[in-house]
Amino acid sequence: MPSPALHAFADQAAARPGAVLVVGGPTASGKSGLALELARRLGGVVINADSMQVYRELSVLTARPGPEALKAVPHRLYGVLPACEACSVARWLGMALEDIAASHRAGALPVVVGGTGLYLRALMLGLSELPEIPPGIRAAARDRLEAIGPAALHAELALRDSATAARLKPGDRQRIVRAWEVLEATGRTLSDWQRGDSGTPPPGLNFSTIVLAPPRAALYDSCDRRFDAMIAAGGLEEARALEALNLASALPALKALGVPELRRHLAGELGLEAAAALARQSTRRYAKRQVTWFRHQVIGKAEPLLVVESP
Repeated sequence: MPSPALHAFADQAAARPGAVLVVGGPTASGKSGLALELARRLGGVVINADSMQVYRELSVLTARPGPEALKAVPHRLYGVLPACEACSVARWLGMALEDIAASHRAGALPVVVGGTGLYLRALMLGLSELPEIPPGIRAAARDRLEAIGPAALHAELALRDSATAARLKPGDRQRIVRAWEVLEATGRTLSDWQRGDSGTPPPGLNFSTIVLAPPRAALYDSCDRRFDAMIAAGGLEEARALEALNLASALPALKALGVPELRRHLAGELGLEAAAALARQSTRRYAKRQVTWFRHQVIGKAEPLLVVESP
């Protein structure tokens, strides 16, 4: 049950002109439940800011809100795109701003919830304008990726853009090649572009932010228990259906937490328990990175802001 201080903060947020309430935090921290409770209490609409919950085929493995939550209050941007498409930050931002505007027209409070830092940053601070990448450079970057592999290209990226490379896994083909082509086309690092001031916050919106920051041990335990619950609820079958689509390996939906490990199990590379153990480990590591992001990018910078250990 949310504390009186949290309720008071949310009440004040909802009273501001152009109010948007943002609920952020690491995976398995209780964001969705809190957003639902606040939206129900304040007459709000829940808007998804999780980069994987946008995909139609990923319901169980992304812990998407279930039928009861969807009936309780309106939910937007959940399962709105097929897994065969890639949802960029810019694409999500356009959809989110449309749903925020629609909520305001309906007299409802937009409650934006998620842990995808780039989405939340783009919403609250604006999206920095990256230049168009010439087709020749884009093709050359992808040719190099195919020639030497993502791990080797990641190592080369680390020599030229250590800040971006540190945020990326060596197997993250899509983001590695994106950072590389920006370097090749502009001579500037992607991290440099993203630090720029070219982004413009959307006019007329007043953001109030709640960040969930549970103790590390409790968060990791929650990550483990949630993945086990996903398997029990049909997560393996969902991964099998996703595999049957024969999607291109670079598509974001195939990078969702648990999906790479379960695909290895389905391919006969790992037993189910070994795959599950690796998936739990990946989830905990991702949660740790999210905690770091919120600490450095939001806490101490957003205003007004409320940090709570649990909802």
